[in-house]
Amino acid sequence: MVGIAAWGAYVPRLRLSRKAAASANSWVAPNLMGKAKGERAMANWDEDALTMAVEAGRDALGPGDDRSHIDGLWFASTTAPFADRLNAGIVSAALTLDRRAAAADVTGSQRCGLTALAQALNAVKAGAAKTGLVVAGDHRRARAASPQELDNGDGAAAFVVSNDNPVAELLGHGVHTADFVDHFRGADADFDYQWEERWIRDEGIVKLVPLAVKDALTEAGVEAGAVTHFCFPSVFGGMATTLAKRLGIPAEAVRDNLAGVMGESGCAHGPVMLAHALEEAKAGDVILVAQFGQGAEAFVFKVTEAIADARPARGVSGSLADRKEETNYLKFLFFNDLVEWDRGMRAEKDNKTALTTLYRNEDQILGLVGGKCRETGVVQYPRTRISVSPNNPTVDTQDPYPFAERKASVLTYSADFLTYSMSPPNHYGTIVFEGGGRIFMDITDVEQGDVDTGLPVKMVFRLKEVDEKRGFRRYFWKAAPDRSAQSSTAAIAAE
Repeated sequence: MVGIAAWGAYVPRLRLSRKAAASANSWVAPNLMGKAKGERAMANWDEDALTMAVEAGRDALGPGDDRSHIDGLWFASTTAPFADRLNAGIVSAALTLDRRAAAADVTGSQRCGLTALAQALNAVKAGAAKTGLVVAGDHRRARAASPQELDNGDGAAAFVVSNDNPVAELLGHGVHTADFVDHFRGADADFDYQWEERWIRDEGIVKLVPLAVKDALTEAGVEAGAVTHFCFPSVFGGMATTLAKRLGIPAEAVRDNLAGVMGESGCAHGPVMLAHALEEAKAGDVILVAQFGQGAEAFVFKVTEAIADARPARGVSGSLADRKEETNYLKFLFFNDLVEWDRGMRAEKDNKTALTTLYRNEDQILGLVGGKCRETGVVQYPRTRISVSPNNPTVDTQDPYPFAERKASVLTYSADFLTYSMSPPNHYGTIVFEGGGRIFMDITDVEQGDVDTGLPVKMVFRLKEVDEKRGFRRYFWKAAPDRSAQSSTAAIAAE
C-alpha cells in the first residue's frame, strides 16, 4: 500500500510580531491594527524557499548519511530562486541524493505542494519510483503595509513516499482544476495582485474545494463524518469550519491553521498542516487535507500502527517551539529587500560564481562532503588528492565523508563589524566535528554575545551570497547553535 513513510518540517526561528509591524504602519494603514495579533514566521536574510525545503527534507530523512534509497525528488514552490535552473537539483545535491534519482520542480499555484505529493504517490504506486521525497517551501514577499505582509509566513514541509509500511496509507485523491484567479503574479512582478475577498471566498473556495474533497472521499470509501483531522489552510477566518459544515465533517476535526503562530506558508502550508496532523495522530485516524489554488486538490489518508515509531526529530512542533520574537520591523524590511539602503563600500565586490568550480566540487560545496583517508583514517575538508596527515601524506586514498549530519562545536570565532554583513556583526570561525575534521565557516542565527568557544552547533544549508549583477544565488553550509544539544548539556549540568 502506498503512502507516507516519514515526514518533516521547517519553520524559521525568527517570528515577526504582528503588533510591531502593524504599529509601524499605523500612520498610513490604521486598518492593519485589526491583524495585530500573534506572530508570523520570518525567514532570516540567508533563508529562502529552497534552503527551508532542504531543512524539511533533512528532518524527514533523519540524520543518517545513506540516502541511496531515494530515487525520486519533487520540489514544490511558487517562490523558487531560479526560473531557469533545476531548483530540485540543488535540493538533491544538498541532501546528497544519488545522481540517478529523478528530480522535478512543481510550481504555478498555491496547491502545488499537494500536486507534488500526488505525483510522488502516483510514481511510487506505478513502480516508476521505489521511494520518493517531496519537499515544499515558500518564501513569499509582499508590499510593505499590506495585509499579505501580516498574513504570510515562511516555512516548508517534506514527505517520504513509499510502499513499504507507510505511517499514513493513501485512501483517496481528488482534484478539480479551474482557472479561478484569486491572485496572480506575473513573470516579471515582485508581488502578488489580490482580488476581492468575498469573490474568492464565496465563488472560489466554497464552490470548488468541495468538488475535490468529495471525489477524494468517494475514492477512499470514507464518509465525511469519519474524518478525524481536517487540514485546510486559508487566511480567511473560519473558512475551514465553513467547509467542514458544508461537507458534513465534524467540527472537532478542523485543525488549527497555525495562523497565530506562523502565518500561511503558501504552497507549503497544506503540507505543513498535514505534517502537524501526523505528529498528533494515532493509528486508525483519518486525515483529510485540501488546498485551494486554480481549483483544488485533496487527499484522504488513514494512519497506521507504524505511526508510533515514525516521529521526526524536529517536525512542526519542534520548529514552532524553537522561536525568537522579532520586534524590529525595519529588520524584516531589510531581510526581504523591501527598502533600499546604503550597504557601504565593503559590499562593493563582484560575486561572480565560477560555475566550472561549482560543478567539479558539487558534493563538497552543496553537500558538505569532505574526505576520509582509507589508510590513516584522517578526516578533512576539503577533500584533496593528498591527505593532510602530517606523518603519512598518502595520495588518492580519500573516500567521500559527509559532514552535514555530524555533531560539531565552535573552536574559535570572531564577531566582525568591519566586514559587510546583512545582519551585523558577521560571525564566523573554526568549527570542529565529532569524529574529526574542522571547517572555517560562517555562523548564523546568532546575535552579538550568543557565540562562545565550545558552543554546540549544527550544520544548516543557507544562502551564502547573491550575485545581483547576474541574478545568481550561491549556497553553502553554515553553523547554527544546536539548541537541543545546549538543553541536554544544561540538564546534565543541573543534575
